[in-house]
Amino acid sequence: MSSFLLEIVTPERKAYAEDVNMIIVKGSEGELGILPNHIPMVTPLRIAPVTIKKDRSEEVIAVNGGFLEIRKDKVVILAESAELPGDIDIARAEAAKQRAEQRLNGKRDEFDQVRAELALQRALNRISVKSRV
Repeated sequence: MSSFLLEIVTPERKAYAEDVNMIIVKGSEGELGILPNHIPMVTPLRIAPVTIKKDRSEEVIAVNGGFLEIRKDKVVILAESAELPGDIDIARAEAAKQRAEQRLNGKRDEFDQVRAELALQRALNRISVKSRV
């Protein structure tokens, strides 16, 4: 089965770099399945899990926004942050979810509302990835 190089890069580090057979991401316009020899493109990513399929196994990584760039020979995800399931502290993610929900229920300005919604999405993304393991 053919493969391509997937790199997931954050401002702090290269979170992932391996040959894979397929990835599934959630772009701004919906879900995308990327196979080898995909047409080159760039698209923004939503806060969502990235599913990686390689050698009949599946991995999931929590990616919190960024961009997907598909090149001829590799795919690069430039992410604000990316966490492998083993790096996710479920108790911390649950606490972040509760804090975000409390902020959403409180009367705040529009800027705080948007920040709380993004924090909630990130927490739910981490919880979703950790629960798949």
